[in-house]
Amino acid sequence: MSNATVTSTSRIESATIEDLTQLTELVMSLLGDEEDFIPDRHKQEHGLRLILEQPNRGRIFVLRTDHALIGMVNLLFTISTAEGGLCILMEDVIVHPMHRGQGYGSMLLKFAISFAREKQFKRITLLTDRIGAESQKFFQKHGFTFSHMIPMRLVFADEAK
Repeated sequence: MSNATVTSTSRIESATIEDLTQLTELVMSLLGDEEDFIPDRHKQEHGLRLILEQPNRGRIFVLRTDHALIGMVNLLFTISTAEGGLCILMEDVIVHPMHRGQGYGSMLLKFAISFAREKQFKRITLLTDRIGAESQKFFQKHGFTFSHMIPMRLVFADEAK
């Protein structure tokens, strides 16, 4: 697999720091629809920058047309002792609202799965809205299944301030 996938009008490739503003907008639009998060431009930009500037943490792939960046997928790298190797935590599978329903989300997801297989990752884990039946069906269509594990979290809400 090369670093880019191309169709007649779109291509998937690694994001660059020059994409930071557009990536931030996409993540903010996603978080605006989530119950667990409040969009914060500074936080989203900082998180994206951490990945873009240190590729050993993960990869962000973008879907571009000749005119715009219209989607992204964020793959964070971690180690699973259960699987005995590297795994991916997939976040931020986003297609700009004006371009949804055209197969672009499937393109991004298939690219991410192909990347993980080629690089011999052991598993891809993702979190999706508990209420979002549509997104759950989308991921199930691409082979994802529900886990018996449930996510829990401890958020340190800007304690350093």
